[in-house]
Amino acid sequence: MTQTCKDTHTVLVLGATGGIGGAVARALADQGWIVRAMVRDIVKAKAGWTGPTTPNFITGDAMNREEVVRAATDGGAVHAIIHAVNPPGYRNWDTVVLPMIDNTIAAARAADGARIVLPGTVYNYDPATTPIIDEMTVQNALTRKGKIRVALERRLAEAAPEVPSLIVRAGDFYGPDTRASWFAQAMILPDRQVRKVVSMAPGVPHDYAYLPDLAETFARLLDISDKLRPHEIVQFQGTWDADGQTMLNTIRAVVGRDVPQKAFPWWLMRLFAPFGGFPKEALEIEPVWRHPMRLDNTRLVDLLGEEPRTPLATAIECTLRGMGCLTGTAPASSVLTA
Repeated sequence: MTQTCKDTHTVLVLGATGGIGGAVARALADQGWIVRAMVRDIVKAKAGWTGPTTPNFITGDAMNREEVVRAATDGGAVHAIIHAVNPPGYRNWDTVVLPMIDNTIAAARAADGARIVLPGTVYNYDPATTPIIDEMTVQNALTRKGKIRVALERRLAEAAPEVPSLIVRAGDFYGPDTRASWFAQAMILPDRQVRKVVSMAPGVPHDYAYLPDLAETFARLLDISDKLRPHEIVQFQGTWDADGQTMLNTIRAVVGRDVPQKAFPWWLMRLFAPFGGFPKEALEIEPVWRHPMRLDNTRLVDLLGEEPRTPLATAIECTLRGMGCLTGTAPASSVLTA
């Protein structure tokens, strides 16, 4: 296939209607990138879009290789492809995840070797034996999802250097536009005042990622693509809750009262897991909450000089406001820094 000259400031986003995909698309648009976003429903995507700059939405399905290739090449080959797409409802991982990355790799080849950018997870590791993760940590996943993620990253490694890639691994998301997350779906109830905070594992350290900071990290790394390895892996440290209580105490400070802490009902998940659905999916990642897994951002800091970092109280306040959990003027305690 004959391609036009690659546009070094154009990016294709797969999964732009999701939390991480949308955040990265907005961050890149804010920095002057031309953003193409392939979605299944353009009308719905435009209606739900937030931000001053709207991407160039293109109809397509990540499971259709021809449509992904066309999105990456029509009108000029893109410089990078953000692969932030997941199976609808997080179901059918076995039959969907690897075909989607294969389609993205094919599209990147057709786009003269566009760099594939992947939001990485900690599912690739056994939480019980992996207290610290860096780019050299052996991937030893025990779960079904984790093994699929390992296979996915292996395919990116094998495609390089013909198809370069960048994996930015991060913890659990939170942020003002992030409803599909454990923070917004389990820890805090959206669209109401904070009456309780559900702890996934009280007192256990955990790594979180404030989505605006993570998206800014993606954008900064793409701006220095020439400094990245053919298969680059970095860890985003984000918010390391070292005592398992820092997030809780910051939420209390922001809302201005001592809201109670409740434990997540893992026992209920175990009871209903045999019937499938959410309880079964939740139980698979329970060890991630039960065991501390700290992300070592040394390589990221080497590349950028620093990791984008919003003070924790500010990040929590913005998140709660975005979730509809704060009204009126924020309490004075919300100006506390991390």
